[in-house]
Amino acid sequence: MTAAGEPPATTTTATAVATASPARPVRVILALGSNLGDRMANLQGAVDALFGPPGLDCLAISPVYETVPVGGPSQPDFLNAVLLASSTLPARAILARGQAAEAAFHRVRGVAWGPRTLDVDVIAYNGVVSDDPVLTLPHPRAHERAFVLVPWHDVDSDAEIPGHGRIADLITVTASAAAVTPAPGILRPPA
Repeated sequence: MTAAGEPPATTTTATAVATASPARPVRVILALGSNLGDRMANLQGAVDALFGPPGLDCLAISPVYETVPVGGPSQPDFLNAVLLASSTLPARAILARGQAAEAAFHRVRGVAWGPRTLDVDVIAYNGVVSDDPVLTLPHPRAHERAFVLVPWHDVDSDAEIPGHGRIADLITVTASAAAVTPAPGILRPPA
């Protein structure tokens, strides 16, 4: 068992993680970001869209943070949050739900790491390690990104990223942690 009481990370084939429904609900970490339009409304809309249909249940929502963009062209600052969820869906179904939420908020994928109305990333899925070309787990850059690590720590302080270690330890070595500042407002679970 990990420090968070989860079974140890498992390596699985891309097909298995992509299509297999878990035998019991599993823990999922989702990261949200927005830097265009009404950023807070975009994040709340994502929460509502993700948890509206069955199969994905909200366990915790982090505080919202304002962060400077990482990579890409010059662009406005982001609002970011992390969601801790329980799911009976396969990982790719969660990815598809996130992409549908992005589309509903008119996400345009033009420039790599460019500005966006909404970004929804599946960061971790029950400790699974997978090199699925559609959905790599855990997210390949989560361990480097304070805008994921800091809010993730808020909802699961004992969390670990398979192959990288404890979130708390990763935050201390992430140079951009100082650029993550609390933002006004909170996200609410859907009614």
